[in-house]
Amino acid sequence: MAHIIDGKAFAGRLRERIGAKVADLTARHGLKPGLAVVLVGEDPASQVYVRNKGEQTHAAGMHSVTHRLEASTTQADLLALVHSLNTDPAIHGILVQLPLPAHIDSNAVLAAIDPNKDVDGFHVVNAGRLAVGLPGLVPCTPLGCLMLLKDHLGSLKGKHAVVVGRSNIVGKPMAQLLLQADCTVTIAHSRTADLPALCRTADILVAAVGRPEMVKGDWVKPGAAVIDVGINRVPARDPAAAAAGKTRLVGDVAYDEAAAVAGAITPVPGGVGPMTIAVLLLNTLTAACRSHGLEAELAEFN
Repeated sequence: MAHIIDGKAFAGRLRERIGAKVADLTARHGLKPGLAVVLVGEDPASQVYVRNKGEQTHAAGMHSVTHRLEASTTQADLLALVHSLNTDPAIHGILVQLPLPAHIDSNAVLAAIDPNKDVDGFHVVNAGRLAVGLPGLVPCTPLGCLMLLKDHLGSLKGKHAVVVGRSNIVGKPMAQLLLQADCTVTIAHSRTADLPALCRTADILVAAVGRPEMVKGDWVKPGAAVIDVGINRVPARDPAAAAAGKTRLVGDVAYDEAAAVAGAITPVPGGVGPMTIAVLLLNTLTAACRSHGLEAELAEFN
């Protein structure tokens, strides 16, 4: 049976270390990292996520600001807010919560964020920095996945990693991070020929496709490390509960099947998910230190 990679516990330890570093920076340098989160509209899932971000930012001792805008907010008004945050010295990280209302061009809004404050790591400048190996801000979820892998495996050098999914948010940056860790990397997707056979060659298998339990147990190489990025809501197992509208969360990997074969696996929930906000705090800390020429303060997190 696979070792369970406990992302919730790792994220908790990471948040504690970030909080201690924030307190130290504030005491020694008068630097209090600041995060601004912008929420447009009333999407229920986004509201919960934004609330959690605010609570964890405060808990880490950071300056936290949340801008809640009406769904009818114009693109021009949203861009004006982003520009004001770009020039606010108390704000080191800016996050515009997606999805945005249909009348707003998400790409235009993300492009307007100062790349040095882009704690989501979605700006094309940060994507380019990652691609060529320059310091930048890296998307939170893939960076969290890399941390879990290094914590469990140590060196990743020479391992074959297969990333199933090619999104700009997870798949592509995940592949870049694994390349930098000296893995041999294959990016696969729904149109990859004989995808199960390719997955069976992976020492590290990262599933980020957004399809419930797509990756089956017989896709997994015995002893492989499986990182399941998916979070999908499906009907409850019990037919009566499902008929009543009850649901459960599953990943992109058929967990029970894969856990019987893999050497290590992240559960859903409790695996990759908790890492995302923890790494968001780390990115905010990183942005704050870099803005004040204090990169040496980040050494313990590298």
